[in-house]
Amino acid sequence: MHSLAFARLSLLCTCFVLLSVQAQAQSSSTDRTLVWEDNFDGDALNYSKWGIEVNAFGGGNGELQIFTDRKENVRVAGGNLVLEARRDNANMMGTKREYSSGRVRTKNRGDWKYGRIEVRAKLPAGAGLWPAIWMLPTGDKYGGWAKSGEIDIMEFRGQNTNEVLGTLHYGDAWPNNASSGDAYKLPQGNFTDDFHTFAIDWQKGKIQWFIDGKLVQTQTKWNSTGGAFPAPFDQKFHLLLNLSVGGGFVGPVGANTKFPAQYLIDYVRVYQ
Repeated sequence: MHSLAFARLSLLCTCFVLLSVQAQAQSSSTDRTLVWEDNFDGDALNYSKWGIEVNAFGGGNGELQIFTDRKENVRVAGGNLVLEARRDNANMMGTKREYSSGRVRTKNRGDWKYGRIEVRAKLPAGAGLWPAIWMLPTGDKYGGWAKSGEIDIMEFRGQNTNEVLGTLHYGDAWPNNASSGDAYKLPQGNFTDDFHTFAIDWQKGKIQWFIDGKLVQTQTKWNSTGGAFPAPFDQKFHLLLNLSVGGGFVGPVGANTKFPAQYLIDYVRVYQ
């Protein structure tokens, strides 16, 4: 084949492949119906969609905060859900902690089996800050954590500003549980500079992670001692959003970490 003709054909093939990949990444939402959303308009949290968790025990991971229902920690403002971590020596339920923060969930208000779950958010910078987008089973059909599973759509260590993680937890009850996942690094810039979109496309036997519309991870292998594959990820799950401080996953709070620290969520959308 003539070299010029071959070059043109190669270019056309490359363009076709790129367009096909882009179309596949975008099809997860465009060929489905929007079944649940919150754009955080107005000046108050919609309690028909969200519950605020109050937790004085540090989240169970050695975290340093108390989750409260105070407006200083959980509020809607400027078109965003604001989860704010503060160094304010919080006192709740007879427990004192150096930090307070916010955690919300959709349990019994939004529970889904399969679909695309999409969240647009801006993450806070600073060592020891741990914002997350994750899902837990509503019914625990297969047993206690992690037999019934956990889906981490996005976890972020505030000291690693260009990297997020997506992880599945499953298998047996703790401490015999298992996990699998991967990290994704931005090719340029940081997740703390602007808003980014984090999503999963969850189908029977397959979960895919997307960041800003780009497919970054696919998982098709997991297990549960409580049931046969695709257990535990074949039941209804609900969504959680929180900003933790410290703990084993993220490490200690840095000397230069600034408080208050804000985790901003622009919208949440669920397609099925």
